[in-house]
Amino acid sequence: MVGGRRFRPGGGFGRQLDEHEMRSGEPLPPQQDHPVAGGLVDSAVYIRGHRYASPAGLAETYRCLQEQDDAVAWIGLYRPDIDQITSLAREFRLHDLAVEDAINAHQRPKLERYGHTLFVVLRAARYDDQREEVEFSELHLFIGPGFVVTVRHGEAPDLAAVRRRMEADAPMLERGPQAVLYAILDQVVDGYAPVVAGLENDIDEIETEVFGGDPNASRRIYGLSREVIQFQRAARPLLGVLDTLADGASGVDTDEELHRYLRDVTDHLTQVVERVDGFRHLLQGILTVNATLVSQQQNEEMRTLTAASYAQNEELKKVSSWAAILFAPTLIGTVYGMNFVHMPELQWRYGYLFALLLMGLVCGTLYLVFKRRGWL
Repeated sequence: MVGGRRFRPGGGFGRQLDEHEMRSGEPLPPQQDHPVAGGLVDSAVYIRGHRYASPAGLAETYRCLQEQDDAVAWIGLYRPDIDQITSLAREFRLHDLAVEDAINAHQRPKLERYGHTLFVVLRAARYDDQREEVEFSELHLFIGPGFVVTVRHGEAPDLAAVRRRMEADAPMLERGPQAVLYAILDQVVDGYAPVVAGLENDIDEIETEVFGGDPNASRRIYGLSREVIQFQRAARPLLGVLDTLADGASGVDTDEELHRYLRDVTDHLTQVVERVDGFRHLLQGILTVNATLVSQQQNEEMRTLTAASYAQNEELKKVSSWAAILFAPTLIGTVYGMNFVHMPELQWRYGYLFALLLMGLVCGTLYLVFKRRGWL
């Protein structure tokens, strides 16, 4: 059933089972995950958990669904254009608000119900080992009676791997679109584990840099803190989505076995969220420690500069003191060396001795004064 109507058998479509396949009951081989036409990555129609057809375009997929009873279409799109989204909205009667969100992207993880259709927004994460950065991408899903539409706005998650896993497990795929939703949720949450490991390794490196006195540690702490916050924004709202699905509050009937699987995914995601919360608190503590160490280093440098300045001042005092002491006899000698005729001390018998005594008295006095003040 698509858009409230049930499919009717009959007619041709993209690729039907040939006579040998109809006799043998063997399913079609899975199609490779590469763009087929425009933003269409893969389109498949499943009957009782087996790939029944691999249409080459959306129109053929619609015809196949209309001609086969109890068929389920799984359409994968990668950054589709407006015409493709409009075509899907018209065929599956998607709500305008959900379509607008799928086109514009930049949405937070959420689950919305529009009639018989669920609109789910997920944010996948991937850790780039080479650049030591976390890359985030957005995935939108339309889940309805008889169809699953995935719209990717980034490289992650690897939906081809999800499709291969589901096609290898026909009983699970036979459970319908909700089973596909579970598999994609499980893939997204499993993709968080390498990101957590990468962030943990980065934090260990930052701790080494902080205690090693790396001047660039603050910049890296700030950048990593932003990645952790973005990761929290991607993972934490997903808990609400999973709780809604696991509790049946979404309004979509899901069998008990899928409820168990969803609760298992919720447990894994809870562990991820708790570890990421711990990362954020740990980074705040590291930033505080780094600020303290930087402050201590600056204080030590200021202490060193102050000690050096004090030592220079002491040396300057000594030099100034000796300069003043030596200046006194120089001044006296200069006065009596001016060759004036009318200088009585020049003709005095004890004038030379008087000049020497005056020089010694002045120098001794200055020495005692500077010594008492601690300059010498």
